[in-house]
Amino acid sequence: MNNRDNNTSASTIVIIGGVAGGASAATRARRINEHANIILLEKDGYVSFANCGLPYYIGGEIQQREKLLVAKPELLINRYNIDVRVHNKATAIDKLNKQITVENTQTGETYTLPYNQLILSPGARPIVPPIPGIETENVYTLRNVEDTDRIKSFLDLNPNIKHITVVGAGFIGLEMVEQLHNLNIAVTLIELQPQVLPLLDPDFAIMLEDELTQNNIDVLTGDGLQTINPDEQNKIASVTLNSGKTIDTDMVLLGIGVAPNNELATDANIPIGDRGGIKTNLKHQTADPAIYAVGDVAEYVYKPTNQTMRVPLAGPANRAGRIAGTYAASYNPDNEKRYTPHDAHKLDMSPVLGTSAVRVFSLTAAMTGLSLKMARNTDQNIASVTVTANHHVGYYPGATPITLKLVYNADTGLILGAQAIGKNAVDKRIDVIATLMHMNGTVHDLIGLDLVYAPPFGAAKDIVHQAGFAATNQLNNIVNVIQPDEISSEMQILDVRTDSEHAANQIPSSLHIPLDDLRNRIDELNADITYAVICGSGLRSYIATRILTQRGIENVHNVSGGMTSWLRHQKAAKPQQATV
Repeated sequence: MNNRDNNTSASTIVIIGGVAGGASAATRARRINEHANIILLEKDGYVSFANCGLPYYIGGEIQQREKLLVAKPELLINRYNIDVRVHNKATAIDKLNKQITVENTQTGETYTLPYNQLILSPGARPIVPPIPGIETENVYTLRNVEDTDRIKSFLDLNPNIKHITVVGAGFIGLEMVEQLHNLNIAVTLIELQPQVLPLLDPDFAIMLEDELTQNNIDVLTGDGLQTINPDEQNKIASVTLNSGKTIDTDMVLLGIGVAPNNELATDANIPIGDRGGIKTNLKHQTADPAIYAVGDVAEYVYKPTNQTMRVPLAGPANRAGRIAGTYAASYNPDNEKRYTPHDAHKLDMSPVLGTSAVRVFSLTAAMTGLSLKMARNTDQNIASVTVTANHHVGYYPGATPITLKLVYNADTGLILGAQAIGKNAVDKRIDVIATLMHMNGTVHDLIGLDLVYAPPFGAAKDIVHQAGFAATNQLNNIVNVIQPDEISSEMQILDVRTDSEHAANQIPSSLHIPLDDLRNRIDELNADITYAVICGSGLRSYIATRILTQRGIENVHNVSGGMTSWLRHQKAAKPQQATV
């Protein structure tokens, strides 16, 4: 008998579900309370594994399967003295009597388990559409180690696979497309939305789509899976899309999204939020203060809108698990009171931003907070700038461009979101902006950041600074900035690029005056006309607007992102007319 068994006042903490949220809650609870009885239930066979690493194991970048297992049951048992029960599925919660019903999925045995504190971390499940043929063999989802083993086994046992169809161009879909391509398998990527990675703005998503097609991925956006067509052995022969197109394929991987496993909470009358996740407070308590919810099943406060929503990412899940574990372990069953940790309010869950990144062959796309299309659906006065700059100084070898879009409140300058795409150090820039957003930073704060500068790493005027410069110039009425899709028919487009640039591609009906000739040709312009000034990336057109406004041509707007962004907007809106 151990010391915990001798402690009559020991609290029993039951945690339903492992992985990021549940395992973090369990280990944190033990570090806070050495005497608590901590029981961790996991319906599958692996209690803590790296979800985000699964595609890379399938593709061979991670070669050892063991690397995926973050914390094995033996570690949790021996180091943390946690009662780990894999293949044990909670089937019901009795709030009145503070107990749950559990089924051993291997033996079929059921039993009741009492608790003082209960933490729900059952996660989410892949969405599987109810379409004809969905039960056909070789249709897979990817959510856990068991899914990974099935897919890996299929690929290993069938080395002559010719084609795989990936449905859904979110994070999992894009990662799997890259990994399957690396296995020399032809891939078709299908996305019901009109763009890949729908979280991005269309002009950024088109960069990823171009990268996919340049790597021989067949990308079909604006189309969905209608039927899966089996052969005589009930194996996939082909798929038919909503458009009527039929694709011969050997396997289908569904990456449509996830739905929260909220049934336990629903059956126990624990309130569910508008987005399907369990409602919690900042301590991650549900309406029942003895029950917590964390991870993909819970809703979080989303900072840019101050509304609650599900954010199925590992970072928030880990933080929420740590918070719930802290408070659950501070409970004293003897007097039904809770020990309050020092500065307890500082432990509460901070609003989340959805900061994330994905690699698509040579490109990295990263984002935090609201995209411009999302921000335009809020009731805030929205502004945005797009800038392009090298990830380190151009004179140092290996410099590659990053394109960054900053979204902010046009009244206050509060940063609401950012997205960036490039080959190198993209995540670093988004992490900087996300940190500033966490501290309620504005675009004015961006320009004062003291960031690393050395030729191999950055520039004295980093792209983060440049985004701040562009945004503050707009807020300070130094320049009017518009996005390419805000150019109206009443505006005259003024192209200030060089003659050679203008000859290579041009906007119909645009007026061309190179920047270096602008002062000498300003008499060709009409002060009564509104001009949309455009260059390659937005810098020269900014200089042009400053010349014009100080010389009597005041109705001018700088087209953010320049011709590069305009072309991307055009291509995203009308792919068949991508070339000017």
